[in-house]
Amino acid sequence: MAFYDRLFQALGLEDWCGTKASGGSFSLADLAAQNNGQSEAEGEFFPFPSLDNLNESCASVGQTRDVTKGIEDAFLAAKPALKSVLDPITQPLSWLLDGALWLFAAMPWFIMIPLLVFVSWKASRSTWVTIFVAFSILLLAFVDHYDVAMQTLSIITVCTGISILFGVPIGIAMSKSDRLQKAVVPILDLLQTLPTFVYLIPLIFLFSVTESKLYGIAIILYAIVPVIRLTDLGIRLVDQDVVEAANAFGMDSRQKLVKVELPLALPNIMAGVNQTIMMSLAMVVIASLVSAPGLGVNVLRGIRNLELGVGIVAGIGIVLLAVILDRVSKAALSRVDMTRQKH
Repeated sequence: MAFYDRLFQALGLEDWCGTKASGGSFSLADLAAQNNGQSEAEGEFFPFPSLDNLNESCASVGQTRDVTKGIEDAFLAAKPALKSVLDPITQPLSWLLDGALWLFAAMPWFIMIPLLVFVSWKASRSTWVTIFVAFSILLLAFVDHYDVAMQTLSIITVCTGISILFGVPIGIAMSKSDRLQKAVVPILDLLQTLPTFVYLIPLIFLFSVTESKLYGIAIILYAIVPVIRLTDLGIRLVDQDVVEAANAFGMDSRQKLVKVELPLALPNIMAGVNQTIMMSLAMVVIASLVSAPGLGVNVLRGIRNLELGVGIVAGIGIVLLAVILDRVSKAALSRVDMTRQKH
């Protein structure tokens, strides 16, 4: 006799419940109990009235797996409509990622490495940072990880660029509207707390694994949050006395934004860009599970095949890329701070 039989009898729901199926379907809890060598009678003294426990006493109550199956069926039913809308919108992302991968692979190393060193110098204006960038890239090339490192860098470049392109305007709009901020913040909280692997689940059903936009969308959704939040915060922290002075000079909203608010908020925005770069790098490794090329593939190979050396070398390569991107972006942020203090 199941624990909740008397409850349904006391409520007079025997007819609604119907006849319990004999030897019917097992719940996950039943299978786990059998694997542990327990019988149904050896269960909890007072089990929680979950769907599976109630189903044992009333066949009309669905099981937990019915809920999960319903969610899956609803998603699959909506898939054609979602795909018809999202495919044309997201197709340019595939073109950008494929184009960047081709460009970084086609450019000879004797052009790419000096170019990266030059960009690092222009962004940081730091001799030590530039030397470290050159040393790290040459080290990766020396151990034959230059190609996969450039693949990872190309993906980060595209995804970070798109995150900034969309994130900064969204952050600006949020700073100008309290109502919009209240509406967007829960979405940002969801994106920031959602486990990284969960990003991939709906995308795998919507797009083919061979499409670059599959991992591109996951990286962008994961990495865009910091730049939105810190852009919003930076503009809201602008001294209102300065804004009132701009109003006194007769500046319109666009002039105030471009000439006053954005320059003063730039350190916060740059900090958001730094965090977006770091989160893009973190996600691109996980995205190797869905065909994202680069260093993450070697990490995955090391895990799957228990090739310790392959995994460690790829991991060190990811660390070097992370330090390069972090140091260059932070040096650029320091330059912005120093420029602002001079003025």
